[in-house]
Amino acid sequence: MLRQYELVERVKRYDPDADEAMINRAYVFSVQKHGSQKRASGDPYFSHPIEVAGILTDFNLDDQTIVTALLHDTIEDTLVTYDEIESAFGPDVARMVDGVTKLSKIEAMSENERAAENLRKFLLAMSDDIRVLLVKLADRLHNMRTLHFIKNEGKRRRIARETMDIYAPLAERIGMYDFMREMQLLAFREIEPEAYGSITRRLEQLKEGGHDKVDRIGAELQLLLGSNNLPVTVSGREKHPYSIWKKMQERHISFEQLTDVMAFRVITDSVEDCYRALGVIHGTFKMVPGRFKDYISTPKRNGYRSIHTTVVHQDNARIEVQIRSREMHHDAELGVAAHWAYKQRSVAAGEEKAPWLRDLVEILEQSQDADELLEHTRMAMYQDRIFAFSPKGELHQLPKGSTPVDFAYAVHTSLGNQTVGAKVNGRVVPLRTSLDNGDQVEILKSEGQEPQPGWLTFAITGKARAAIRRFIRQKQRGEEVKLGEKLYEEIVGRFPPDLASELGDKALNAALKRLKLDDRAALMAAIATHRVLDSEVMEALVPGSTSAEGMEEAHPRQHAPVSIRGLTPGIAYNLGECCHPVPGDRIVGLRRTGEPIEVHTIDCRTLEAGQDADWVDLNWDSRSKGGTARLQVIVKNQPGALAAVANVFGATKANILNLQLVNREGPFHTDVIDLEVADAQHLMRILSALRALDIVVQADRV
Repeated sequence: MLRQYELVERVKRYDPDADEAMINRAYVFSVQKHGSQKRASGDPYFSHPIEVAGILTDFNLDDQTIVTALLHDTIEDTLVTYDEIESAFGPDVARMVDGVTKLSKIEAMSENERAAENLRKFLLAMSDDIRVLLVKLADRLHNMRTLHFIKNEGKRRRIARETMDIYAPLAERIGMYDFMREMQLLAFREIEPEAYGSITRRLEQLKEGGHDKVDRIGAELQLLLGSNNLPVTVSGREKHPYSIWKKMQERHISFEQLTDVMAFRVITDSVEDCYRALGVIHGTFKMVPGRFKDYISTPKRNGYRSIHTTVVHQDNARIEVQIRSREMHHDAELGVAAHWAYKQRSVAAGEEKAPWLRDLVEILEQSQDADELLEHTRMAMYQDRIFAFSPKGELHQLPKGSTPVDFAYAVHTSLGNQTVGAKVNGRVVPLRTSLDNGDQVEILKSEGQEPQPGWLTFAITGKARAAIRRFIRQKQRGEEVKLGEKLYEEIVGRFPPDLASELGDKALNAALKRLKLDDRAALMAAIATHRVLDSEVMEALVPGSTSAEGMEEAHPRQHAPVSIRGLTPGIAYNLGECCHPVPGDRIVGLRRTGEPIEVHTIDCRTLEAGQDADWVDLNWDSRSKGGTARLQVIVKNQPGALAAVANVFGATKANILNLQLVNREGPFHTDVIDLEVADAQHLMRILSALRALDIVVQADRV
């Protein structure tokens, strides 16, 4: 553990103007407030914040950050208040300490909810001041170094998983690769102990069999580049166990099949020398195709710059080589901390190197619950990236597997919302197309377009999914209110005409109070989703009306069908997958608490299982058009059969959405076909045309 004078000396060594008195006060304050508290290791608790502060001195951080590190657990684990810290150390330190502090544990919250709220508060504080993240990462790194002292295995694994999913990617995002690698290694040892042990033993065996191999290859590279008048520094190492395990999982290969377990770093004097060194290496050794990445011309989003290549050395051994200038190496070692100016109180330097923080804050605003927040945040920090370009040459980094929809939302949320199509490398492609590295993406938009629920099946970035879900929730709320208004009018219509005409705003406001709802919109949404019963609404409007004798005769259940025209399938209501109702069918709705109304045809067999739900008589309205019907067609198993069926669909202007061969028996085969039709009459004309074909044995709606 660092002594008080040692910590001060470390800071003064790189920042002679640091506030020595403030650091001394914070050191003593932390020791006094944590008092006799102990860590799981048995060490005094105050040793932890002191070690965290020591870690941060390696990054030459300012005195306020060091003081924040010393105090970061005082609000959470002692009786110290925010006001005390603000009074003793100033508002900036108090704000950063509060940002690092976890929320007090709320018993009513689930584990995911606590984690999400802690993350929400932390990310918001981090977006305001990047130093909050630096302190938090140092805090987590020291906790991981002492994780083995925790006796509860479940707790150790939870902390390790959280570190792997959240904190290691955060370290990578701001270019602090040493932090990232050590956290990944420590978490990997806890999460996959058998794999960690196996790979570690294999690496030890390799060292014993050829302990000087890394040094020998490094010396060869140094001599090769030096002979070409390139003054460079070469260092080498074996890759760490987690990196090796990850490659084994991605490539589905064994340790013996993994060839590139050695990595070398070439440090040059300038950018020009980087490319000269690359030319010498590629001119001497064969390059492995697909393993070359130029992060100098196209830096990573966190500002990381370097050239990565893999070449085949002697004996078919693959080696990875990273080439960078000394300035690039300095930035890569310190990450965003390298750009933090002493005494600087703005966050501009941090934001330049971490623009992804804006995406995270947007995700915070759009995520509705704990699971969504954790899912979207992990997606936003996913490590494997590709580069895609806009038609103007703007570069955007995205996770592997991203689609044009993800690209559109990466450019701007409004562009994502208005996306109708996309061109990739000049060719129109489906929106679900996966993008490749270097693709040029042009988004086609329309002001009349809006996000579709189906996009959630292929959008993979946290920002895109959060924006789509937010829009769907808003639209769902609007359509629930619209449907609720129609149901409310029908409910009021059950009263005698003279009474119904008297039920105005006064009666409605009184009903809202009795039902403990905030406003008219809340009532309508509650009616649509069956969170309040029709009888409860009637009783709230006219107290005593539902308990009067003859109520059932006086107020029949439903006078007329409720129109669903103007509502969107999948938002305010769901069309039954069992019967696929289309406009023109006689339909009813099953209303269950908290769910959209489920629409079925009146003769659907599923209705027999829906007796527990409230039934609502619905209609399409005469102007409703368009729906998806499902047909089962049995045809003779001979050439041209499907072509004949398809000709019928084309002639009747029906669009095939899906076709599946479900059975083949001797001379016949059965196909299930989903068709886009205008209405029930259109569907009947199609069935009649199919049944008239000699090649069709049977055609029915299912």
